[in-house]
Amino acid sequence: MDKQADRIVHILKSRKLRVTPQRFAVYANLLARTDHPTAEQILQDLNQNRPTSSQATVYSSLQALRDVGLVREVLLEEGVCRYDANIAPHHHFRCQSCGQIEDIPWEQFQGINLQGLRPGLKVEDYELTVRGLCDRCQDDRSS
Repeated sequence: MDKQADRIVHILKSRKLRVTPQRFAVYANLLARTDHPTAEQILQDLNQNRPTSSQATVYSSLQALRDVGLVREVLLEEGVCRYDANIAPHHHFRCQSCGQIEDIPWEQFQGINLQGLRPGLKVEDYELTVRGLCDRCQDDRSS
């Protein structure tokens, strides 16, 4: 087993998760990506060469990984749940033309004043989604 595989097994076991081939594959797939895939995209990736996982297995693996804090669900567009193995606090940029998603460092928005919310609201967490055009789509429009 290579070092990355050993690391994944260690992480799963440290969270008291049973290391199944499917759970390992789903988590390894997410760790290797930065595009915030949907469950369907992960399933497609895993079954690219030959079908080995079912949709139900991918969803249950994602739920187990989410429940122990190894992945988070990201809702960047209506009706679409995406997954992210980067669990450090960060925000997102989503291109409204091509759909590309990019992480924005948490520190970019440190100056947000949440004290201005109406009394009675207690903020426990927040995440911003910035929408616009990525540089590639801006170039396409100016051509």
